[in-house]
Amino acid sequence: MRLTYDPEVDAAYMMLVDAIAPGQARHQVEVPHNDGIAGQFILDFTAEGKLLGLEILFASDTLPASVLAAAEPLQ
Repeated sequence: MRLTYDPEVDAAYMMLVDAIAPGQARHQVEVPHNDGIAGQFILDFTAEGKLLGLEILFASDTLPASVLAAAEPLQ
């Protein structure tokens, strides 16, 4: 598992597999917004329904600063 973060757009991505091949993420599911929970979450799944990763928008409102500081810069 690895975490990347782009502070310019305040988005983090938590990859649950070693790598995601082009086209491997076939379905995206946006988690409905709930009151009291900051951020926006988008789940990436394979065609078979396996979870590949999680995009977190407004990451600085959701994740601890220490987690974002330890994340890899987005390349």
